[in-house]
Amino acid sequence: MAENTTIQVSRQARDHLAQVAKEHGMTLGQFVEQLAAEQPTAEQVAERVAADRQVVRDVIGLDISDAEFDRAPDVLGNIYKIAAEKVRRARGAAT
Repeated sequence: MAENTTIQVSRQARDHLAQVAKEHGMTLGQFVEQLAAEQPTAEQVAERVAADRQVVRDVIGLDISDAEFDRAPDVLGNIYKIAAEKVRRARGAAT
């Protein structure tokens, strides 16, 4: 098991997070661990972007520079938005 440590936050923040954790059936520590796992660092995001760009290069067979990617529309972001909207509509229809 990982070594525990202390994070200092305001009482208000602690109490709020503890309530949210309780509502999710978790301890505060488990909830903070989950939050940390879900939030990538800037380095992790950069690695993911580089890997995704390489997949695109390999799939379409063109050597697109990073500068060209940076000037292109955010296609993946738009796909995520469309997918999220479909999930929200599907959940709304299921209730």
